[in-house]
Amino acid sequence: MKALIVGSKGQLGRALQSTAPAGVELFCVDVDELDITRPDLVNEWVDRVKPDILFNAAAYTAVDKAEQDEETALAINGTAVGTLADAAGRIGARFVHVSTDFVFDGTAGTPYTPDAPANPLSAYGRTKLVGEQLAGENAIIVRTAWVYAPVGNNFVRTMLRLMSERPEVRVVADQIGTPTYAPALAEALWRLVAAQAQGLYHYTDSGVASWYDFAVAIQEEGMAAGLLAQAAKVVPINTADFPTPAHRPSYSVLDKSRTFDIIGGPAPHWRDHLRRMIAEIKTNG
Repeated sequence: MKALIVGSKGQLGRALQSTAPAGVELFCVDVDELDITRPDLVNEWVDRVKPDILFNAAAYTAVDKAEQDEETALAINGTAVGTLADAAGRIGARFVHVSTDFVFDGTAGTPYTPDAPANPLSAYGRTKLVGEQLAGENAIIVRTAWVYAPVGNNFVRTMLRLMSERPEVRVVADQIGTPTYAPALAEALWRLVAAQAQGLYHYTDSGVASWYDFAVAIQEEGMAAGLLAQAAKVVPINTADFPTPAHRPSYSVLDKSRTFDIIGGPAPHWRDHLRRMIAEIKTNG
């Protein structure tokens, strides 16, 4: 079986490679080799590889920048998804696309199911919703949230750096969601493919946290592992105290029951995966 991973140098792209099942032949491409907004280049790659599975792990993820550059965000997060889906469909390949909790407005009081009405608050969320719609009814579409990994730019690595440089860090405490360890998300995607799944699903780690809770846990685990020499003061703040160009959902916990019915579950708690990542950073840097 051949799999083409688009966005192969990102957190999820790397994780898809490291968790690929035995017997899968991987073909990996990133933005430096493929501009997914160009249908001719997308079709050229698909025709050359002829994959059985096409994973789209590429995205425009600069949430605040997208408010001033929605056209570019839409080209990558929306239109290009349709191009990839069409190319996969033309050769009979499965198409797997990853979306976001930002398609919701955060007003719910209980976890969002895949069928819950979408109402994005930001340009990023709007463009990702267009991508879901263009992925097609035969695709596997998985919404996730707060993704982090041992490599790349993410909240965990940023917090570890800031906590080593500053005596105090201020972190939003009124946005609630669930962190997601990229290798666990990748494993879930491979298992959905193996199960011949189709349609819209949710996947994050288990548990719930605010960004403040997450930061406190990062410091605790970083201290325990010896990555931080001393504790910084972690100060909870409100979203209003740290205004950003893009509006973010205040509550974006996702209901994963549909996913777990297929691949088994629940997922490990986010704190367990955080500890696993901290250990990997300690070993590999």
